[in-house]
Amino acid sequence: MRTVQLDLNLLVALDALLEEGSVGGAARRLHLSEPATSRALGRIRAVIGDPILVRSGRAMVLTPRAQDIRTEVHALVERTRAVFTPPGPPDLGSLDRTFSILGEDVSISVGPGLLAFLRAAAPGVSLRFLGESPSADGHELRDGLADLDIGVVPDAPPEIRVEHLFTDRVVAVVRPGHPLAAAPLTLPEYAAAGHVSASRRGHLTGPIDEALAEHGLRRTVALAVPTFAASMLVVARTDLVGLMPRTMGRETIASLGLVAVEAPVELPPIQLSMAWHQRYDADGAHRWLREGVRRTVSALTADPA
Repeated sequence: MRTVQLDLNLLVALDALLEEGSVGGAARRLHLSEPATSRALGRIRAVIGDPILVRSGRAMVLTPRAQDIRTEVHALVERTRAVFTPPGPPDLGSLDRTFSILGEDVSISVGPGLLAFLRAAAPGVSLRFLGESPSADGHELRDGLADLDIGVVPDAPPEIRVEHLFTDRVVAVVRPGHPLAAAPLTLPEYAAAGHVSASRRGHLTGPIDEALAEHGLRRTVALAVPTFAASMLVVARTDLVGLMPRTMGRETIASLGLVAVEAPVELPPIQLSMAWHQRYDADGAHRWLREGVRRTVSALTADPA
């Protein structure tokens, strides 16, 4: 069998010749000279093995083979143009899609506002927040299991896009009536209290332990839970002290009636980011989702006053 080298320019020229039924008309449509179009017709004839256009009196007519392929060739050209045309904005009113987001903690702070933003324009859209993997290799994004990761995103692989959203700082949180809620918290008081740790990897120590060690102090972590939200539920029912991002955790702290206390030692800030796989860079619906996250986080981090 003879292998034909694909030439999209010939396909476009063939479509013009079949639609116009003349070399002159095809040349005007293609913005080419008649000699150049005539040469293209010669190449088409050689490839297809059919004259395509033949003279009948003073006019040109399509051959039976040309008549047979005319509709198919035009459809192919239109589909090819569609492939090479940048995607336009999505039709939000008819969009039916479920976005999966890694980020249990942000489901409480970001979830409601993001869902309201999305469904106001696209009532067929749903959100699914997933539990975060203990690994940090971004395989959920790479394998298409999640559309976005919202949270602290360290050391992302090269194919993962990371966009910084907001810098938050940590505060200590206790239940109402807790002995440490009434006065400024000192380092010895903080270290002597029982603590609950929020770590998706189950860590019992963190940056605050390094800070305490510089002062010769050590705290006791009685319980480790996977999310900040879970730690706040524990704080509400015990005398344990928890840590929470001040701004992103504002609504959770308030809804549980907890007391935020300035930590007695300076802690590294929390860099909240969103990450996605590069395959979604130009996807219209995904770009709109990312804009929704930006607007939601902006509203959450605005000065409440």
